[in-house]
Amino acid sequence: MTETTSTASAGSRRPLVVRTPDELRRATATAGRTALVPTMGALHEGHRSLMRIARERADTVVVSVFVNPLQFGPGEDFERYPRDLDADTEVCAQESVDIVFAPATETMYPAEQMVTVDAGAMGGRLEGASRPGHFTGVLTVVAKLFHLVRPDLAVFGEKDAQQIALVRRMVADLDIPVEIVGAPILRDPDGLASSSRNVYLSDPERVSARALSRALAAGREAAPGGAAAVRTAALAVLEGAAQADPPVELDYLALVDPATFTEAPDGHRGAAVLAVAARVGATRLIDNTSITL
Repeated sequence: MTETTSTASAGSRRPLVVRTPDELRRATATAGRTALVPTMGALHEGHRSLMRIARERADTVVVSVFVNPLQFGPGEDFERYPRDLDADTEVCAQESVDIVFAPATETMYPAEQMVTVDAGAMGGRLEGASRPGHFTGVLTVVAKLFHLVRPDLAVFGEKDAQQIALVRRMVADLDIPVEIVGAPILRDPDGLASSSRNVYLSDPERVSARALSRALAAGREAAPGGAAAVRTAALAVLEGAAQADPPVELDYLALVDPATFTEAPDGHRGAAVLAVAARVGATRLIDNTSITL
């Protein structure tokens, strides 16, 4: 276990904040069983749920806070993505995190040209098709974090279902000795999946955005009718939301195999993921639900 610094608030200790690989190596030298929770900061209740799972399973919990430029495309929200390390560190303190790794961009990417991790065919589907290069950026930073932190396990939220599937594939294909733990989606009381980007939504936009979780629920309820019924039920909700003020602008709705993220055929039986991405105002949101057909 690592040494902590001064008290943050009643009942919590501030984690040790480290910013370089050398500092991280010293901090984890005697860490015991280590869990990593990779984040881009702007920590919310969903992140807290990941930290709690990590805390239950490890001696030392490391939370990385790094807004990764490689996973943002042109015109995306890299510059305006919320950043508040003090607030994030306080959240980590409240969840008994031991170490916060908050490197600078030049620390993670010191060279202009670099080797990256190709996300393969699955990385070009759904989110990868809408955001070319996104998953190459995700897998590259996750691989670097695994090598730097050397965790025994890493906890990822299942809201990013395609991301966690790709991380599992990378770990298997590249023989990286890390257990990948999925954490269930945490939802706000109105059904909206917890996300750092929810802070961008105005009150009317948030009302419209609830259609995503309603569409997934409608699809899940239609599962006894098969794949076509699932898609029809979910699309009906989203078509109605497209007429709302402000409208929900659908990017994709897909029912896919959870291992490959290829479209589930009409006769598909077994596990599937119903995934949706849409824009409400200037904010792009994703959500998904697991379905058994």
